[in-house]
Amino acid sequence: MGKSDSDLIARAKAGDRASFDLLVREHYALVHNTAHRILGDQLAAEDATQTAFVRAYRSLDRFRGGAAFSTWLYRIVSNVCLDMLRSRKNDTVGLEITHEDDDDTEQRPLRDDTAEPSATIEREERQQIVHRAIAELSDDHRVVLVLCDIMGLSYEEIAEILDMPIGTVKSRLNRARLALKDILAPQLELFT
Repeated sequence: MGKSDSDLIARAKAGDRASFDLLVREHYALVHNTAHRILGDQLAAEDATQTAFVRAYRSLDRFRGGAAFSTWLYRIVSNVCLDMLRSRKNDTVGLEITHEDDDDTEQRPLRDDTAEPSATIEREERQQIVHRAIAELSDDHRVVLVLCDIMGLSYEEIAEILDMPIGTVKSRLNRARLALKDILAPQLELFT
């Protein structure tokens, strides 16, 4: 990276579209993977990613730099995903695992080539069960669970992204984990 985010943001605010394009390239994987894990659909994630970057571009003048640019993008993409989830409330959503390459994001199941075929099949079955269970969570619980347990963000980062108190983040995460546990209870023997 030749220029820092703050340099690129300043140039983009001054009307330099090439600088914003560089910001998109640098943060594309983060935004796309977040959208894909929340929405569970490759095409929907691509739409959400594009929408998030369009919103970011249109509101770039309101970015004050009080938080990291990536945190601001997490907030935008989370809101876009929540909007999409609310608009398709009756649809079921499944999550897939994505693999990040340096410049590309490709949908691919995680594999352990050293494992026996039966162990690989069992692991993939467990992953599918967990992904379907996550898809059954309420939108608010799914977003918090994905941001914390899949994307690895801290409570503070999630609170800033979702614009809510840390206590609310912890409460929703706890409820999401309990709900996930209840959903998975009938298949518990697969996880022991």
